[in-house]
Amino acid sequence: MPDWIDLRSDTVTKPTPGMRRAMAEAEVGDDCYREDPTVNRLEAMTAELLGKQAALYVPSGTMANQVAVCAQTQPGQEVIVEATSHIYNYERGGLAANSGVQARTVLGERGIPDPDDIAAAIRFPFSVHPKTALVCLEITSNRGGGSICPMETVRRIVEIARAAGVRMHLDGARLLNACIATGLKPPEYTQYFDSTTLCFSKGLGAPVGSAIAGERDFIERCRFLRGRLGGAMRQAGIIAAGAVYALQHHVDRLAEDHLHARLLAEALAEMGVDVDPPETNIVNFTVRESKPVVDALRERGVLMGAISPTRVRAVTHLDVSRAMIDRAINALRKVLG
Repeated sequence: MPDWIDLRSDTVTKPTPGMRRAMAEAEVGDDCYREDPTVNRLEAMTAELLGKQAALYVPSGTMANQVAVCAQTQPGQEVIVEATSHIYNYERGGLAANSGVQARTVLGERGIPDPDDIAAAIRFPFSVHPKTALVCLEITSNRGGGSICPMETVRRIVEIARAAGVRMHLDGARLLNACIATGLKPPEYTQYFDSTTLCFSKGLGAPVGSAIAGERDFIERCRFLRGRLGGAMRQAGIIAAGAVYALQHHVDRLAEDHLHARLLAEALAEMGVDVDPPETNIVNFTVRESKPVVDALRERGVLMGAISPTRVRAVTHLDVSRAMIDRAINALRKVLG
């Protein structure tokens, strides 16, 4: 769709010419024997980037979250999640189906939970209670409009969890967006979590894959579970090379996406639209009816997503230029005017 301005998600990005060359020329081996040098390189790079002992390459962000949860819980236990989180809403009931755990939800503000609500949700020991095994945070929050959990909030939640003997998992699919926006390094976030994930196929622009990172013993458990779920791969260096290229070339440029999101939000505000101020690359705004707006934008060559009957989402990414943002703003003016 060369003429479309696709703002539905940052997952729609195409590999750049440089990335395609890197993938075509990738050195490969059998990853099930741990003999794919490109996969091994990606996992080492990711572990170092996130400040963890080891990392594991998996096909998707959903698999990354599901494997990480399964490796740290037992059936019948409970996992605390924010009510709008990806792991709770968009992973096909995987917490129950894959790990046999139940989710206890805490509703936050733009995807960011209140530490006091987390404290209240942790079960106290009682013979009829499920054991609270894990607290999950998402940085940045997808449904929260790319919002970033403040570091003070992260620390407080971790203190509460640690005091109760509960482990911490970070859904860090868009963690590098948070790092670019705040100026913090990834380990400044990940140091507080027993496990973390990172997605290569969103803002970083790789075609496939995510990673799980943590201590070596934990990653070995994750490797076993990845295979159980059908995620063990063979000559995966062809796709891992895209992720390596993304880490080398596409991290700092995330700032451009954040700028484009701000420009879009400012224009919507000038039109009198109720829009959430974007912290990173996601713009959520409210209209009377979302579907007619999305349909009218599509007729003008602009793709956005209806995320509720009255809410529309636009996500900026490396395939959307400043000129495309200007065209999208013009289309919005015509549709919302």
